[in-house]
Amino acid sequence: MPTIRKKGEGQYHVQIRKRGYPAQTKTFTKEADARRWATIIESEMERGVFVSRTEAEATLVKDVLQRFAIEVLPTKRSEQSDKSRIKTLIEAFGSYRLASLTSFQVAKFRDNRLQVVGPQSVIHEINLLNRVLKTASMDWGIALPGGLPTAQVRKPTKPRGRDRRVTQAEISKILETTKSAELRTIITLAVETGMRRNELASLCWEETDLKRQTAHLPKTKTDVPRTVPLSKAAVKALSELEMKKEGRIFSLQAESMSQAFERACEKHRANIIGLRFHDLRHEATSRLFEKGLNVMEVAAITGHKTLEMLKRYTHLKAEDLAKKIG
Repeated sequence: MPTIRKKGEGQYHVQIRKRGYPAQTKTFTKEADARRWATIIESEMERGVFVSRTEAEATLVKDVLQRFAIEVLPTKRSEQSDKSRIKTLIEAFGSYRLASLTSFQVAKFRDNRLQVVGPQSVIHEINLLNRVLKTASMDWGIALPGGLPTAQVRKPTKPRGRDRRVTQAEISKILETTKSAELRTIITLAVETGMRRNELASLCWEETDLKRQTAHLPKTKTDVPRTVPLSKAAVKALSELEMKKEGRIFSLQAESMSQAFERACEKHRANIIGLRFHDLRHEATSRLFEKGLNVMEVAAITGHKTLEMLKRYTHLKAEDLAKKIG
């Protein structure tokens, strides 16, 4: 039976002791609230479903988000983008206790954020919150009485993947317009190999064998190293790059690659509308299929882990498919 003691004016101290469970104590300002809490806790213990709320009630969501940023994010390739998402999550949930965070609050956050950013951004933010709460529960020993609130929230519908194909004429125009030999090589490699911009930025001469036509990527977005075959056009572009043949091949960082590419596409330069650097990866993937490579071969080159993602990056031309079916 729970013990309820009145301590001073308007203070009701509850203590529950049951064999097999740690003692539970809590103080309330109303006796009715004290008895209600004691009944719930005792019932959960009787049914064997009790989970201690003590630490979750004492810990702010802000605390676990900040701890995750310090201890976990530095080990992830998404560190920079997730740091920004952590700030957004702290603004939304930082003052809540872990024990009081509900799926309703997460769903409300989802709906409010959809008024500001796109569905994919909201999905990333909710997924990050889910990872933080899961880490707190599984690795840091902070039990969540109601389970993961993020697991009970419907995710926004993913936007339809971009189907922008890049023509050879557009690529040629950009290559002719830009004065940067490095950017010309980057663009050529991107459309010939389908490498992500971070992979291109980390590419080094020691891992590149022009004779064997291969480039090894020890660090990738999926944490699975892979060796990418280089086409003759890619080898030619690298061979013509006038730089020392050691260390990182490109001086441009990933973000700078996108910015330089967008500048090259501007109206007063190549005058190409609606083209993003990431579209080159889409184009490369589609071209690999059009060359006759099968799904496994394309995935080995591009590093896609699932068929669903590979399909989102593939946009085959109907006229080319018509030629195949006769």
